[in-house]
Amino acid sequence: MPHELLESVTDRVATLTLNRPDRLNALSTPMLDGLIEALPRLAADPAVGVVVLTGAGRGFCAGGDVKNMAEGTSQLGLDDAVQRLRGRMEVSRLLHEIPKPTIAMVNGPAAGAGLAMALACDLRIASESARFITAFAKVGFSGDFGGSYFLSKLIGTGKARELYYLGEQLDAGTALALGVVNTVVPDFELLDATMALAQRLAHGPGVAIGLMKQNFNAAETGTLSALLDLEATNQVRTARTEDHQEAARAFVDKRAPVFKGR
Repeated sequence: MPHELLESVTDRVATLTLNRPDRLNALSTPMLDGLIEALPRLAADPAVGVVVLTGAGRGFCAGGDVKNMAEGTSQLGLDDAVQRLRGRMEVSRLLHEIPKPTIAMVNGPAAGAGLAMALACDLRIASESARFITAFAKVGFSGDFGGSYFLSKLIGTGKARELYYLGEQLDAGTALALGVVNTVVPDFELLDATMALAQRLAHGPGVAIGLMKQNFNAAETGTLSALLDLEATNQVRTARTEDHQEAARAFVDKRAPVFKGR
């Protein structure tokens, strides 16, 4: 059996590729286990500045493997089934919370839990042929992997509920107009455009970007007072980094700074 999750690191950009193209990269246990192992490790690796998530072949991720669901019923009790699913859903939390930028390179259909994983990333770049669908209602599910949380934050609860209840598909242009994705590019430009963005982030002020991500995550659920406390702490921390010192010198010298991520 081929590896269901491929990993590569080039010039500070780690790429994780969901690799079940014959099933439109529908999620599997080995794939999810691989993501749960890889994300914290890459987050701790000083040679990695950015993580890109994508799919092999003509799809990003079809979500849960409905064909496998139709072939059998889990024998687990309710509590055990909930616990197992919740453990797998850590993938979305990791994509959202690791202290490095995560980018979803959406090269085709992103459905159900696959869409939720894309939404969990910091940024989303889509090809013109990408398609987005919550899909859960079509198979009688309520939704998992944090999709209802992330979609509500991105486009508002009213539109998010509509997309969940009705399960209508969005093309790339509509997804861009709604704010589901950040950028849409022609299919043949997707890889180059994603890697250009990833390289820009990977060679930026890594400590500052990681703390920016922490600030934004705190802003999603916290109070203004708590966020101001956090921003003050993180601003002082970044003022003491080598990157800030280099940027200040570069400003005086009228040149571009060379960041080291420390």
